[in-house]
Amino acid sequence: MFKRIAFILLLLLGTAPLLAAPEIPYLKPVRKEDRILILAPHPDDEAIGCAGIIQQAVAAGAQVGVAYLTNGDHNEVAFIVHEKHPAIFQRQFINMGEKRKREAVKAMQLLGLKEDNLIFLGYPDFGTFAIFSQYWQPKEPYMSLLTRISSVPYKDNLSFGAPYVGQSILADLKKMLLKFRPNKIFVSHPADVNLDHKTFYLFLQVALSDLSKDIPEPEVYPYLIHCVGWPLPRHFHPALSLGPPDKFRHSPIQWRKLNLDARQVERKRKAILCYASQTNCCAFYLLSFARRNELFGDYPEAKVRREGSIKERGRSFFGFAQMFRDADVGILGGLEGLGEERPGVSYGAADNSILIRVEKREEMVSRFNLQVYLFGYSHKTDFAGMPKIHIAAKSRNFRVFANGKMITPDGVFVILKPKAYILGVPLEILGNPDFVLTSMKVYGGTAQAASIGAQKVEIE
Repeated sequence: MFKRIAFILLLLLGTAPLLAAPEIPYLKPVRKEDRILILAPHPDDEAIGCAGIIQQAVAAGAQVGVAYLTNGDHNEVAFIVHEKHPAIFQRQFINMGEKRKREAVKAMQLLGLKEDNLIFLGYPDFGTFAIFSQYWQPKEPYMSLLTRISSVPYKDNLSFGAPYVGQSILADLKKMLLKFRPNKIFVSHPADVNLDHKTFYLFLQVALSDLSKDIPEPEVYPYLIHCVGWPLPRHFHPALSLGPPDKFRHSPIQWRKLNLDARQVERKRKAILCYASQTNCCAFYLLSFARRNELFGDYPEAKVRREGSIKERGRSFFGFAQMFRDADVGILGGLEGLGEERPGVSYGAADNSILIRVEKREEMVSRFNLQVYLFGYSHKTDFAGMPKIHIAAKSRNFRVFANGKMITPDGVFVILKPKAYILGVPLEILGNPDFVLTSMKVYGGTAQAASIGAQKVEIE
């Protein structure tokens, strides 16, 4: 009897944290009046992250459209496993992109959509972040690393022949938004470690800002696909729930869940399996998303006010710490490997500079490396002409790049303290923006310690 009671007590104690975890609220039910746009970086992402919402939208009679940023023609590992030989020639990569398009059509038809509901853009798989951060001039397009192509090669795609530049992608996205006028958009997550996923989110933020006076503001629901060690366990477990990754347990991401019934889960599994070019090598991973719910969530928008002057603060650590406390800063969750008991990144502003504070372990001094991307947006200036800034910092040293070229700007500074790293960047370098889109990576020596999700930071 005593052993049985002890066992029950241990069981309850072991599940106490689970029971105490806050309940994730539900996504709003789909209505017939909804116009839902799914933005997928690659063919299969829409099935992995949104097969449930697609099915429920179709059942409700809502309008649904799916747009694919790339044809997924750069996955060399999947190609080798599927085709039993490496891809060498340009035509082989294009063939893979065409195959993945056919797989997408089949998968979406299984979920109730028609081919007319699908739009394929065909921009370079694994190259869209480089385009967003460097390539905006049509005379100097990005060239795909493997295909050696610099324009959309798929004749049936929306913008066949469009150069691989940011203006092309942004124009396509704005054209779709104006025509479809969605009230709900499901897009790849800003914290996804796959750069194409993060980039589609960034392009959407720019497009919606450009069209803020032309279309009603839609609800945006990012879905997460790539996160190290998530979801677990792998393989198909239809009875399990999909919860947020552990690394986001201190994050302010506002998660929402959508429950799926058994038939919807099974249909989602079959839709994922339509992508034989991908499941031949990683079905164990892709099928782990076919569970009893889907998950969506975004960072809250950060707003910072200019607080005092840098000179008055004397650039002291305590002065800046007070500034961050005073400002309405945006905080991203704990950084993997940097101590998840503390917030990871916060923002502030002083004079005409944006300040970024990154928490770090005390021993990370000479080995502390930070890669920061800052993209300013102004309603007065075309985004193609705004500076795209990349700062590569190592300890107290840093280099600054604008549109891929190194520059020597005045006013950029760093403060390295035992538990924090503060980077100050003059807003003038960013084009005096209304808001800044940020993305960061933190390294401890040669190993990446954290990839920090993209976030929109309003400057007041």
